[in-house]
Amino acid sequence: MPRNPRTTAAALAATAAISLLATACTGQAQNTASDDPNAETTLTFWHGWSAPSEVAAIEANIRSFEKAHPHIKVKTVKGITDDKLNQALRAGGSNAPDVVSSFTTDNVGRFCTTNALADLKPFLEKSKIDPAKTFLPQMAKYTEHDGKRCAVPLLGDAYGLYYNKKAFEEAGIAAPPKTLSEFDEVAKKLTKAKGDSYEQLGFMPNFQGYETTFEHYASQFGVEYFDAEGKSNLAEDPAAKELFVWQKNLAEKLGGYRKLEKYRTGLGDEWGPKHPFHTGQVAMQLDGEWRGKMATDADLKFEIGAAPFPVPDDRAADYGKGYLSGTILGIANVSKKQNAAWELVKHLSTDTDAVVSFANAIHNVPSTVAALKSPELNDDPLYRTFVDIAQHPKSAHAPSSVNGGAFLLTAQDLGVRYEAGREKDLDAGLRKTDAQVDKDNEQAR
Repeated sequence: MPRNPRTTAAALAATAAISLLATACTGQAQNTASDDPNAETTLTFWHGWSAPSEVAAIEANIRSFEKAHPHIKVKTVKGITDDKLNQALRAGGSNAPDVVSSFTTDNVGRFCTTNALADLKPFLEKSKIDPAKTFLPQMAKYTEHDGKRCAVPLLGDAYGLYYNKKAFEEAGIAAPPKTLSEFDEVAKKLTKAKGDSYEQLGFMPNFQGYETTFEHYASQFGVEYFDAEGKSNLAEDPAAKELFVWQKNLAEKLGGYRKLEKYRTGLGDEWGPKHPFHTGQVAMQLDGEWRGKMATDADLKFEIGAAPFPVPDDRAADYGKGYLSGTILGIANVSKKQNAAWELVKHLSTDTDAVVSFANAIHNVPSTVAALKSPELNDDPLYRTFVDIAQHPKSAHAPSSVNGGAFLLTAQDLGVRYEAGREKDLDAGLRKTDAQVDKDNEQAR
């Protein structure tokens, strides 16, 4: 499932919505599920998928579950936003969901600390499932917080570099770049200016561009967001400063912030056929595994390739890694049918046939080790590039936080100010960012 582009307003709204849970779902987590999982019952499952092909794919998995568990019926509600989900988890009641999925991986920390989602450890232990061995380790890590597992992964996303092979050939570029210095040169070589705009832009580096967010870049730099005491660490981590300086310098090499911003605001929709990579307006794109299928569906006039996103020159040995994210799946703590709900969660997240068929249908990366090894998994070369990125030992998601993804937004906002020239002193900006993150986290506890 393609994730909506991170915008400050939307992400802040999601963070604000989930923060409401703190006042209603606090207390010690405990598993008091007493329902009979073999009794006739109906579960309510809320999910965010809305495209017809996606809905059909999840419904197919639901039908296979119901066939294996004829005493359990599942009522699905599609197109659920995190805002609505959070309100339901807080309020409870007869219309609340039993099983939920969310695309907002950043919110796992809040889901766990507020007990909005049930602790899955007792269910996993009873079913003799070891998350560290069943799921891809990197995905198992981003579905827990401070040792508490309140979610499991349900497919994942890996980020890499798409490139226009025709544009590469015309520019005499033989292969995708592996280091950022190579990437900068390739981006410049692919850029064709046209007055105060572009005939073709090699790459859109701006923090408000499609998928070019702070956390997606940070995975390549190995940014350490927090120190051992849990305090924001950006001002003390050289990698964070290196990221901001690199991004701003690349923007300058490609024409400068204002020229890039003017071009960016005139580009087509990220989720439509007029995406700038589809139209050839941008020759390289940082994106997830879904872009390959979307590009194919858009019937492009040129061939595309995919590769891992480049890494800093002094981290060349890490090439092949990328940012990971994905859909999370959990049981509502307010549900009175948690044992039955676990049967559905277990099927959707650990049954190899279910995981593989769903991954193939919606072009996401499988989240279990067994599914990744399945001979039935899509063997399209573009897609397989992202399967490999997902399995790289240094691919990772940003760390979970008690305040959800707010710390990422704060860093992103610094990037926007710095690239625009509104933040003149980067070191001071990093210190202010750390102070704001620490303040926000303390208030969320």
